[in-house]
Amino acid sequence: MTERSTPSADFKSALLGEISQLRFFALSLTNAPDRADDLVQETLIKAWAAAERFEPGTSLRAWLFTIMRNSFYSNYRKLRREVQDSDGESAARLMANPEQSGHLDLEDLKAALATLPADQREAILLVGASGVSYEEAAEICGCAIGTIKSRVNRARQKLMARLSVESLEEFGGEYLSAIRPDAHATTASF
Repeated sequence: MTERSTPSADFKSALLGEISQLRFFALSLTNAPDRADDLVQETLIKAWAAAERFEPGTSLRAWLFTIMRNSFYSNYRKLRREVQDSDGESAARLMANPEQSGHLDLEDLKAALATLPADQREAILLVGASGVSYEEAAEICGCAIGTIKSRVNRARQKLMARLSVESLEEFGGEYLSAIRPDAHATTASF
């Protein structure tokens, strides 16, 4: 880390000599005395911090005016993006619910599915998560439709117990959406 050198006394005197011109220019930019004073102060602070970048022999006023103009337009762009929201109404509309619970629900569902016997897991994933009809699932698994319905029912009951779910609606909405986002439309088949 390089040590910053303190600006010279001549530089300090030259800065102080430009304050009235800086204030005049700031007033022309802001049209508000209080904002103009803030802009002059910001310009002087930036100039002091960047004193080593000023090239002696060039116009200090032009350099300071450039710093002021750039600061003014940077602040203007920032203010244009800001929204007056003293009551917090706009911020409340921008709020998004955290996604952690969905992720945790999915992890719980994966763990519960892993505890099911393979035939029940296959049946419930085909019918519930993949949206395959009972008839298609029976054909895929090579068994009767009644067997698939029985496996799905037993798997559903075990999952509900394992996940401490009271009703089929809660199970279908909360956990099925973790598997398949469009599942709310097909909850009844699950």
